[in-house]
Amino acid sequence: MDFTPMLNEFAEARQNGFILTKELKDQGKKVVGVYCGFAPWEIITASGAIAVWLCGMSDTTIPDAEQHLPANLCPLIKSSYGFAITGKCPYFYFSDMLIGETTCDGKKKMYEFLSDLKPMHIMHLHQNPKAEGSYRYYRSEMVKLKEALEKELDIEITDDAIRDRIKLRNRERKALRNFYEMGKMVPPPIYGFDMRKVIQATLFIADKETEIEKVVKLTNAIKEDYEKNGSAVPATAKRIMVTGSPLGDATENIIKIIEDNGGVVVCFENCAAIKDKEDGVQETGDPFDALTTRYIKSGCACMSPNDHRMDMISHYIDEYMVDGVVDVILQTCHTYNVETKRVKDVVNQKNIPYLNLETDYSQETIGQLTTRIAAFLEMIN
Repeated sequence: MDFTPMLNEFAEARQNGFILTKELKDQGKKVVGVYCGFAPWEIITASGAIAVWLCGMSDTTIPDAEQHLPANLCPLIKSSYGFAITGKCPYFYFSDMLIGETTCDGKKKMYEFLSDLKPMHIMHLHQNPKAEGSYRYYRSEMVKLKEALEKELDIEITDDAIRDRIKLRNRERKALRNFYEMGKMVPPPIYGFDMRKVIQATLFIADKETEIEKVVKLTNAIKEDYEKNGSAVPATAKRIMVTGSPLGDATENIIKIIEDNGGVVVCFENCAAIKDKEDGVQETGDPFDALTTRYIKSGCACMSPNDHRMDMISHYIDEYMVDGVVDVILQTCHTYNVETKRVKDVVNQKNIPYLNLETDYSQETIGQLTTRIAAFLEMIN
């Protein structure tokens, strides 16, 4: 069965999202732009607003950003800022309010500039999830987020509204888990490039009911075809986990190179991928307690110590029967770059190969990356 039409629907999600967001904006809907998953979608959308993803993931606007920002800064930050100041991101243009999170020093300073362009609320994150008081601190930041949304958007957010969004988000997480856990199958029924296309697209689909329906339909179709016809992925393909900094459109060539050279990406541990959908939120009781319990466990490299991320990587290696790990680090992304030693140690304990790739959003390093990845996969063979 050809899944291309269904996959293309997800590939076009960002562009279609622009159109839908404009239509909803014209109808009076409020739009809130976010830069990280630490700002709970459940609280934002309980306001009745649309939550849109603003992280820049291409090199298109980096030269514009470098007029204000240093050249030796993370490309994701420069790209995000560049899209904001050039007006090339419709989502930013439509945003009534921005939510920033203190995940790294570069982003924190960028938010200072963005606050001159749009109303901005900053969520200050705990840096040690194990420290006494971290839970109370993070919960208080969630309450402050709710109050900031209420003030800026002139609305009231009720606990019941947040619980309703928690239930919807949990249903989305369940649908996406069923989708990406197909990577555990041997061989997997689809390539990781297509899997990531779907996962990434869900960031830009405002209508979650429609998204859930499409994900469930696609998952069922792939599984049914797999039972009848097997997989287009060769059984000899080496099973690769990709981890590290947030992946963007500009870095998806790395996935393509892996899969063009005899590998298949069965697991993505990066931001907004598998680990973001792993745990649900308690649907009863105090919604702020439930959200804090869930989100404080996010295995982001901004946390120290970050044992939870290492435990997740170890778990995913086993669950997805990984043959090798590719750790993709954006240049000057210091938090993830420093953690490469701990990641390598975890991988070495599993007695499988590890490859560290440091890159940016330019396409000039494709040849070098191809050579290194091909040699890595050959070593596994």
